[in-house]
Amino acid sequence: MSATINAIVIGVSDMKRAKAFYADGLGCQVAQDNPAFVSFNMGEGSSGLALYKWDALAEDAGVDPKGDGFRGVTLNQYVASNEDVDDLLAKAESAGGQIVRPAQQAKWGGYFGYFSDPDGYLWKVVAVSNS
Repeated sequence: MSATINAIVIGVSDMKRAKAFYADGLGCQVAQDNPAFVSFNMGEGSSGLALYKWDALAEDAGVDPKGDGFRGVTLNQYVASNEDVDDLLAKAESAGGQIVRPAQQAKWGGYFGYFSDPDGYLWKVVAVSNS
């Protein structure tokens, strides 16, 4: 059996704020909404995304919840055009996210930018075409 990813679960410090960022700000469809857990249907072809209270998720994994800085992982979204990259970065910023790396041409010829959600998770937005 090969490894697959069915859901990405991220620990958040403020469930209400995180839910608003993803649901209201980015337009993700809520699939389940519980006090300690919120999951989103991210659309066809995508793994699910879920929010879990930071300390509870650390406890679930059996690790110390005190950790910060770069987490060694990014979430990536591929979009159809350079304009879509710009639009999604602007949408994330207006929803309370922070632009970490403004959209730019990449050395490899593509176009991309980064934003972070309110808990510091990094999202890379990449145009799959050069339009």
